[in-house]
Amino acid sequence: MDAVLDGAVRVFRERGFHATTVTDLNEATGLTAGSLYKAFGDKRGVFLAAFERYTSQRNTELRRRMDALQSGRDKIRELLRFYAEVSCGSEGRRGCLVVASATALAIFDDEIVKRVEAAMRRTEDLLCRLLQEGQKDGSISSAVNIPAMARCLLALLQGFRVVGKSGRTRGDMLAAADEALRLLG
Repeated sequence: MDAVLDGAVRVFRERGFHATTVTDLNEATGLTAGSLYKAFGDKRGVFLAAFERYTSQRNTELRRRMDALQSGRDKIRELLRFYAEVSCGSEGRRGCLVVASATALAIFDDEIVKRVEAAMRRTEDLLCRLLQEGQKDGSISSAVNIPAMARCLLALLQGFRVVGKSGRTRGDMLAAADEALRLLG
């Protein structure tokens, strides 16, 4: 099932929900239309399962990369670098399923709205925790307004994903991530 969902994630990221056909999903997943419908109900069901797989994988990878780091600032640096790295080259051109869903689907589907909002809320909450951790360990200025900075960084991270669609280089994106870190004092 993981391989099936990985194929669906790839095609939805590359083509978007509306442009993805059942034939595209058949080719990407290796399943027939009947098998897809039996497993997921419809294209929307495939999309919702793919969305969950995508966000779960990204969160797991991000946590893995931050686990060994000590300070809040170092963890935020790693988070910024993670988003920069997935927002460049061919990976960046594929785009972000969360951002694509927010811009193309959220106005049409309440369930997708809830999932997009939950994904962004998780990221914003993580940023708040890391900023608090950084203020506590002294690696982030106590003058930083945590809720406002968390929203600022969330907007920046999601903006990375949009800018990445234009094929920015790794160097471009990492330089932007490093510059963003300067906001923390």
